[in-house]
Amino acid sequence: MFQASFLKSYKFFVCREKEKGKGMAMCGCLSWNRVTDVVNPDFEYFSLPSPIPQWPPGHGFATGTINLGEIEVCEITKFEFIWGSDIKNRRKGVNFFKPVGIPDGYFCLGHYCQSDRNPLRGFVLVAREVSRSESPALLKPVDYTLVWCPDDWTQESVQGHGYFWFPMAPEGYKPLGFIVTNKPAKPSLDEIRCVRDDLTDVCEPHGIILSIQSKISESLFSVWKTRPCNRGVNEKGVSVGTFFCSCLWSPGEDLNISCLKNINPGLHSMPNLDQVHALIEHYGPTFYFHPDEIYLPSSVPWFFENGALLYKRGEPEGQRVDPSGSNLPQGGRNDGEYWMDLPKDSMKKKIKKGNLESAKVYVHVKPALGGTFTDIQMWVFCPFNGPGCLKIGLMNYQLSTVGQHVGDWEHIALRISNFTGDLWSVYLSQHSAGVWVDPSDLEFIEGNKPIVYASRNGHANYPHAGDLLQGSANLRIGIRNTAAFSKYSLDSSKNYEIIAAEYLGDGVINEPCWLQYMRKWGPTTVHDSRAEMNRTLNRLPETLRYTAQIVFNKLPNELYGEDGPTGPKEKSSWFGDEKC
Repeated sequence: MFQASFLKSYKFFVCREKEKGKGMAMCGCLSWNRVTDVVNPDFEYFSLPSPIPQWPPGHGFATGTINLGEIEVCEITKFEFIWGSDIKNRRKGVNFFKPVGIPDGYFCLGHYCQSDRNPLRGFVLVAREVSRSESPALLKPVDYTLVWCPDDWTQESVQGHGYFWFPMAPEGYKPLGFIVTNKPAKPSLDEIRCVRDDLTDVCEPHGIILSIQSKISESLFSVWKTRPCNRGVNEKGVSVGTFFCSCLWSPGEDLNISCLKNINPGLHSMPNLDQVHALIEHYGPTFYFHPDEIYLPSSVPWFFENGALLYKRGEPEGQRVDPSGSNLPQGGRNDGEYWMDLPKDSMKKKIKKGNLESAKVYVHVKPALGGTFTDIQMWVFCPFNGPGCLKIGLMNYQLSTVGQHVGDWEHIALRISNFTGDLWSVYLSQHSAGVWVDPSDLEFIEGNKPIVYASRNGHANYPHAGDLLQGSANLRIGIRNTAAFSKYSLDSSKNYEIIAAEYLGDGVINEPCWLQYMRKWGPTTVHDSRAEMNRTLNRLPETLRYTAQIVFNKLPNELYGEDGPTGPKEKSSWFGDEKC
């Protein structure tokens, strides 16, 4: 029963302070577009085009649970709708859910939210204790703090709105998520569990989902997705799938919730080699290159066999690279002492064009998010990266030197759930960074194999064909990346080579010699690309020229110099997380 004293305390309350020691920002009452009664809309769940196969047998991959040491977690992907920010205008709101179908003995760690823009697809982890130490791994909260509440605290209006609750953990424990209700009464303390501090890791907000101004408070009420702060092959942080919300949080401040930590010394949930092959054969994407592409990919040995040269600083003549790369300098760092280049004879033109028949993807398999996911990186090598194309409004200007360089490494990554073997997300590299794409935003071919479109000349990867702009989309000014379907394709489910999977142990995968080459795969040659860009801009009307110059000044410096890339193992994403 909702008590009048509680109503009186909060009716006009706006708190602008943070709870000491918690970093907890409480906020006042907001007014959102909402319906009077709780509405339970029918949500479309996303599923992959084809059923997931039975994976080859193994130890702990795709068994439904993962042991993190003292606790075991299970992934929940079915939800019960609690409240939505804009039920009347679907695809514009954000919806909040509680996990359902929690197995006996497991406990909720927080609720889930998602925007209406995509079909419902997400997860939260639930946990149970499997190894008891002096202190229990999981405990109930001692109380809840109201984070957000409706703006009109009357008995007639409080039903059917969203109430956001922060679990107050016992000393030595951390909450991992928030609880959302559609009624003003506090949730039961049995609703959620807090986790012992040493079994948690630091998390950070990632991707704002909702931000709304209060009619009473000057502060924004915002909701973010979360992820572990430290991500990479050797990091232990585990994403719980919950969200963070606050009125007064500022970037750089610690969050008052945490993620889990995998303290299990083994990576038993990772796929074995047979399972890795099965995953690649089931999910391996097909790359489509532009129908007018001149600079196609090749295999690395083809590049070496057809005349690639290794240069050393101070020596004018280059040395032919052995087909296996055995005469390349091994290890070290990119110190500028060595680089590769094309031959200066008639073979130069041939090598630039690549050789699609020999091309394959080079696969690196690694643990992600504390071993709860597997990242399958697929690297594609092109002997040459062609010049870019300038787009200003409706006009296109093909450049002659800007953006070109010898050697081009691009990659995608398949993120696989180690609970089920589901394809969870796909990373697409796009020049100096990239994007994670949800499977609901992908095109598929032959079952569950995504389609990847590589842009003309630059080989940046996109989920759909069309013109993509690197610059200002609003002003329609930037470098044009054009991708299209064509007969030029590379099926990674058939044409691949696993070059590294360190977690499998020594000797399981024989890494090729060229993978240990940490220097540049092309020379650094500074040419007058900015002059070419300026000549193009000078053709424009003065007002448009000024705007375009501002946009192009913000583009990466590598567009203005011919600079060969380093190899896959020298990239930060080899051992770290993908760069977005």
